[in-house]
Amino acid sequence: MPRVHFSESSCPSDRGHFINRADICVVLSRLPNELWQRLRAVHFNDRGFGVRRLGYVAGGRREITLCALPQRLGLSAFCRWNALSPSEFGAQWGAKSPAIAVRRFMLYEVFLHEIGHLQATDRPGRPSQRLRFDGERRAEEFAVTWRRRLWSEYFEHPDAAHNPPPTIAPPRLQGSDCTTKAEPVLDRHTDSSTQIT
Repeated sequence: MPRVHFSESSCPSDRGHFINRADICVVLSRLPNELWQRLRAVHFNDRGFGVRRLGYVAGGRREITLCALPQRLGLSAFCRWNALSPSEFGAQWGAKSPAIAVRRFMLYEVFLHEIGHLQATDRPGRPSQRLRFDGERRAEEFAVTWRRRLWSEYFEHPDAAHNPPPTIAPPRLQGSDCTTKAEPVLDRHTDSSTQIT
């Protein structure tokens, strides 16, 4: 496993990082080494311009920076930008997101997206070194593909952020009366997360 350096900058008290070095190491251990062999450093800082930037690649396409976020945050705007559903991470449209949903989003959307930017293309005729690497569209395709692949099977880990959120089964109707209301039945995985305060 290639060695990756980690650094963290201080943040104001109302902002912070929902993920840490251990979380990043778990995600990297689940990916083939050749996908992130260029990665030399992961930085945690507060240069996200509010919440306009969640992460970025720097250092000659060898370093990923993940930005601090407000303690209360909704994922709707970020998901709308990439045509995703907040429910894919355990959140709801238009509501503040639970911490576990924000952690899933930062690990399996933002971090995977930034790893997608590290992928060199094999297309001939690229005029510069910078253009050898994938742009936004391909980086997002990379994130979606690998998230679905990693979440296709249950991953044995005590942290629920490394698995998809529990799904809600369709309501079961009692009897033959279609007007009877039924409660949704939760899947076998439970999520005991609380709202971000």
